[in-house]
Amino acid sequence: MSYSQFTLQKAVKDFKLTVHEGVRFLPDLSPAEPSELLKDFLAQSLPVAVATGSEKARSEGIIYPILLEVKRLFHQKISFFSGEEFNVDDALGLNGICDFLVSRSPEQLFIQAPAVVIIEAKKGDLKPGLGQCVATMVAAQKFNQEQQEADAVYGCVTSGTQWRFLMLKDDVLTIDLNDYPLPPTGQILASLCWMTDEMFALQ
Repeated sequence: MSYSQFTLQKAVKDFKLTVHEGVRFLPDLSPAEPSELLKDFLAQSLPVAVATGSEKARSEGIIYPILLEVKRLFHQKISFFSGEEFNVDDALGLNGICDFLVSRSPEQLFIQAPAVVIIEAKKGDLKPGLGQCVATMVAAQKFNQEQQEADAVYGCVTSGTQWRFLMLKDDVLTIDLNDYPLPPTGQILASLCWMTDEMFALQ
């Protein structure tokens, strides 16, 4: 079994999670100012990605550049991985390819804890991606705890133009049912930076 085979219901049941829906855990954040390079790139890539509806176009044209911008905002002190194997516990089905992982370490050759999970919504629909995201977050929680004390794991499901955020703390899963749009870019960057900051706070 792989992460993508988990529905939300199965992930919650298998990992015995308590779910809090509709609870905003992100604080009020001032938008982060995107670079001119990102602004110019998205001005060209967003219309194409939206018009084609292609997952590949959304991944390469929106999500990947946004994560590169987060890395820039952290002065290259973090890393992110796309399409990387993330095998944590085969017996629990916590294995397979992750869409995106953000790691607190600048090491780019292998994943280090802690990690933030970003799942690309298939066919632009966020809801089916929740199970995959939660299973990958459980894997990240186990992965983080093997290497250090970790307070919480953060994740999101995104179509590129819509972002939904999740938090896993112990066995409590919080799903913010607000879908945050992109554009504007600054609020999404601020949210991703806040989650990454929370990882740094674990040191």
